[in-house]
Amino acid sequence: MRKIGLLSDTHGFFDDKLREFFRDCDEIWHAGDIGNIETADKIAAFKPLRAVHGNIDGQDVRLAHPKHLRFFCEEVDVWITHIGGYPGRYDTNVYPEIFNNPPKLFISGHSHILKVMNDSKTGLLHINPGAAGNSGLHTVRTAIRFEISEKKISGLEVWEMVR
Repeated sequence: MRKIGLLSDTHGFFDDKLREFFRDCDEIWHAGDIGNIETADKIAAFKPLRAVHGNIDGQDVRLAHPKHLRFFCEEVDVWITHIGGYPGRYDTNVYPEIFNNPPKLFISGHSHILKVMNDSKTGLLHINPGAAGNSGLHTVRTAIRFEISEKKISGLEVWEMVR
């Protein structure tokens, strides 16, 4: 079993309150717009980090973290990207692959809107953790934690903090 902390759109701000929320997590996944390499390094010093870069990230973050990250965790096919859309409105950059070779778990950020949706057409679970940072139009910062075990995703919990 793996306990995962999931966040996106930190924009250079990693709240110490997230450390408590992610304390028991085995690793943290970041769905882009990290903000700067120092923020990525700060998260990675706290827990092992898997991350993708987002549209606001500079060259240093882009060199360290890919645009798309696809891997298996506890036999679950996971795909993380920053701009991916969601069921019924996938971004054109992911659309063909989503339908030709869908993952079990598709994670994206960018919108600053927390969403957890099943896609009945592909059988995947889509998660957008919203925005954990202080930059953007959102008024509530959000993140998610969950467990992956025996090919199942469970125990999803949401962290919210009013800005």
